[in-house]
Amino acid sequence: MGEYLTGAQALVRALERENVEVIFGIPGGATLPFYDALKDSKIRHILARHEQSAAHMADGYARASGRVGGCTATSGPGSTNLLRGGATSPVVAITGQVARAYIGRDAFQEIDTVGIYSPVVKYAFQPLSASAIPYAVRAAFYLASTGRQGPVLIDLPKDVQTESAEMEFPQEVRIKGYEPYVRPNPESVREAAKLILQAQKPIFLLGGGAVKSNVGPQVLELAEMLMIPIATTLMGKGAVPENHFLAVGPIGMHGTYHANTLIMESDLIIGVGVRFSDRTTMDVGDDALQEGDALIQKGEGAQGLLRGQGVRGEREEPLHNQEDKGVPKA
Repeated sequence: MGEYLTGAQALVRALERENVEVIFGIPGGATLPFYDALKDSKIRHILARHEQSAAHMADGYARASGRVGGCTATSGPGSTNLLRGGATSPVVAITGQVARAYIGRDAFQEIDTVGIYSPVVKYAFQPLSASAIPYAVRAAFYLASTGRQGPVLIDLPKDVQTESAEMEFPQEVRIKGYEPYVRPNPESVREAAKLILQAQKPIFLLGGGAVKSNVGPQVLELAEMLMIPIATTLMGKGAVPENHFLAVGPIGMHGTYHANTLIMESDLIIGVGVRFSDRTTMDVGDDALQEGDALIQKGEGAQGLLRGQGVRGEREEPLHNQEDKGVPKA
C-alpha cells in the first residue's frame, strides 16, 4: 500500500528521492501548493529575480556539478519567461498551470505550456492526476540525464498539486522506444580501428559530449599511442588539457588557424561527442567532406550527416548524473 499525499507533497518527495539539493525559481499563484510543501523539505530554494535567470542558474548548476539542475516558475508569463533561459544541459523545469477545468479556456495566466516547450525539450509531462506525479518526476530525471542530455518539462495544474491520492514511487522507468545507450557493433569497431591505422593524417575532434562523458583520459591514451592531434569544438574545450602537446585548439568559425588547417588536410576525422554544427563545419551540406575522406562519429550528439565513409557508434556505458534508483541500463 502506498502513502496518501497531496500532489505537491508527492512532488517534493519525488525530488528528494532524486537527491535534489537545490532548485531555482520564483513562486506564483499556480505553484503555491508546491512551495507550501517545500517548506518541510531540506531542498534549498534560491530565489531568482527573473524566471529566465532561474533557468540559466539551473543550467549552470548542471554544468558545474554534473547533476540534474532544477528550476520552477508559475503559469503563463512565468513559464514563458523560464523558457527564454533555454538549456542544453540536464535540467528539469517545473511549471505551474491553471486548474484542469480551465485548461484551454483562456483563463487568467493560462497558456499552452506543453505546446510551447515541446520543440525545445526532450519531453514535456503534464500529469493530470496527483498519482501520476511520482512517475513523471522519475521519468523526467531519467530522460534529462541519459543519452544526449537535455531539459525536460513537468507542467502541473494547480488542482493536481492539491489533490490527495495514494502514491507509488517507481524505482525504475521504462519508456517505450527510448534506448539511450546502444552497444557498438563489433564490425563497426573493427572497421573504425582499420580506418585509424590506415589513415595518414587522422585527427580527433572532441565536442561537448566528450566533456560531459569525461572521456578525455581515454582519448589521450589512444592519441598518445598513435600520435594523433586533438582538436575541439568550442563546447569541447577542456575535454583534454589545452596545454597538452597534441592539443591544437578549437576549429570552426572561431577556431585557430592551425586547428582548421589540420582538419582541412586530414584524411580521417574521429568525432567524439560532436554535432558537426554550422559554427564548427561552416558547411553542413553534402560537400563538407570530400570524396575519399573518412569520418568516425562516437558519443552523444553524433548526428552530422556528412558525405564520405562513415562509421557511427554510441557511448557504451551510461553516464548517470544522479544516484541510480534502479534505472535500467538500456
